[in-house]
Parts: sequence; structure tokens; C-alpha cells
Amino acid sequence: MDLSIAAILAQDGITTGAIYALLALALVLVFSVTRVIFIPQGEFVSYGALTLAALQSQKFPATCGLLVALGVACFVVDTAGLVRRPERRRHHAARTLAMLAGKYLLFPIAAYALTHGLFTHPLPMIMQIALALLIVIPMGPFVYRLAFQPIAGTTTLLLLIVSVAVHFAMVGLGLVMFGAEGSRTNAFSDATFNLGAMTISGQSLWVIGTAVALIVALYLYFDRTISGKALRATSVNRLGAQLVGIGTTQAGRVAFTLAAGLGALCGMLVAPLTTIYYDSGFLIGLKGFVGAIIGGLVSYPLAAAGSVLVGLLESYSSFWASAYKEVIVFTLIIPVLLWRSLATPHAEEAEE
Repeated sequence: MDLSIAAILAQDGITTGAIYALLALALVLVFSVTRVIFIPQGEFVSYGALTLAALQSQKFPATCGLLVALGVACFVVDTAGLVRRPERRRHHAARTLAMLAGKYLLFPIAAYALTHGLFTHPLPMIMQIALALLIVIPMGPFVYRLAFQPIAGTTTLLLLIVSVAVHFAMVGLGLVMFGAEGSRTNAFSDATFNLGAMTISGQSLWVIGTAVALIVALYLYFDRTISGKALRATSVNRLGAQLVGIGTTQAGRVAFTLAAGLGALCGMLVAPLTTIYYDSGFLIGLKGFVGAIIGGLVSYPLAAAGSVLVGLLESYSSFWASAYKEVIVFTLIIPVLLWRSLATPHAEEAEE
């Protein structure tokens, strides 16, 4: 391997590592707020990329139908809960029902109608991205409402089991909506820049720049602001957070909304670089999970650094031993877990 090949592999590794870093941030975000190890994070990658690909092909994205279906399911669940309330609370039922209808029915239907009216027209790239995000991001809080909010106070193990179940459901829905064929999207930028003997693509700069901006923004938000610290407090003690006035349910919805946005954006950033299939997000999300584990599922900077390390390891492994690159990447998690197990003091869990 000469220096030019090493530089090309480093560029590829940093670019893919930036994608993994965004996913690691989303995983850390969801876990730190809700204690959910969000296995379906990768499905938002596929949904975002394939929704954008459908819009660029002037096809109606099937995710619009899923959005409406999730909204209807959330409306039914919340309405059933409203009916079961005591009589003394029902004087606000009409107003609450109107709010639920606007949030769970009118918004998804409006997004469906807007997409139906625009998908046959050649739209600018920024409008295609905005429309795809409008469709995919609301699925995050909808999934939280249906799958995780009812069991928010239970054990982490049960939350993990439900997360795996949601992952399989979303993969199956992805196959139904998009089929088995993969898609690529247009690059955000076709520009190229020469740095010595190495050529850097504009798409790579978009990926790295977006990742750095979001890493800095989320780090500052959760470490320097009162609202960010309030969100993190829900993962430490949900009851204590509720007692001091922190809305833990709203915190979970915000976390899942941001995670869905990060996942969908990751899919749109990576789709011009590789073909995305209905199940491609799972493997991409797992590599982001390895980066998040390096950060202990709590540290944003360490998760981002670990994700870049995963990207570089994958890139160089593909050159030296392409048949074993996935094995090498996922083997990285073993020494990290051993080190954390030995370095972290263990406390006896209190019996309930």
C-alpha cells in the first residue's frame, strides 16, 4: 500500500465514519433520555434514503401511507385512553380530542396530500429533501407512542425486546413498501476538489460537514442548556424528573423525533455513495451502535470518535481482507466491552 492508496482509504473511512457518528449520536440520544437501545434506528436510514429516491424518480413514496396508518393508530390509542378517564376529567375531552386529531390525523393527511400533489413535478433538491424529512421524521414519535410510551417505566431488557420486535416489523414493512430492489439518489454536490494527489468529492464534504455541525450542536445542547440537562435527567430517574416538573413523555417524543431526523438524514447522505435496499439500514445502524458502545452510550464526543474509528477500520479492512471486513469491525466491540467491564466500578443493585 502506497501513500496515495492510504489517503484514499482514509477519506472513505472518515466519510463513512461520519455517517456512523450521526447514527451513534441518535442512539446515545435515545438511550440517554428513554433507556431504549433503539435497534430500528437503521430502518429510518433506509426509509429516508428510499423515500428521497422515490421522489427523485417522480414516484409516490409508500412511506406516506405508513405515516397515515401510524397516525391513525396513535389517535385510536390515545382516544381509547381518553374514554377510560374518570368523569371529572372529561370536561376537557372535546378540546383534547381536537388536539389529538390535529396531531395524529390532520398532519399526516396534510403531508400525504402535499406529497401527492408534488411528486409528479421536478422539484429542486432542497425541496425533495425537506419533503422526505417531512414524511419520515414524524414516524419517530409515532413509533414511540405506540411501542415504547406504554412501557416507559419498565426494565431495560423489556425495552430492548420491544425494540427488536419493532425492528423486524419495520424491516418487513420496508420490503412491502419498497420491494427488494435497491436505489441510489443524486449527490448533494457534484463538485470535486484536489488536495495534492487526492481528489475529494463534494458529497464527502457534505457528509463530514453535516456530522461535525450536528455533533457540536447536540453536545452543546445536552451539556450546556437547562432543557438538554432536563432531558437527560429522565434517564437517571424518571420519577424524580417527574417530581421536579420534567415531562418525561414529552422528552421521549423529542428524543425519538430527533433520532428519526438523524437517521433519515443519514440515509439521504449515504444514498449517493452506495445502493440502499430496504434492509440496508440495519447493518449501517449496527456499525453506528459499535461507535455508540465505545462512547458507553452516554458520551457524544466518544461515540463520534469511536464511529470514525469504525469507519477507518472498515475502510482499511476492505483493502487488506475484504471478505472479513464486517467480522473485523464487529470484533472491535469485544475489547471495548471487556475494558468497560473492568474499568467501571460495579454496584450492587437494590432489590425492589
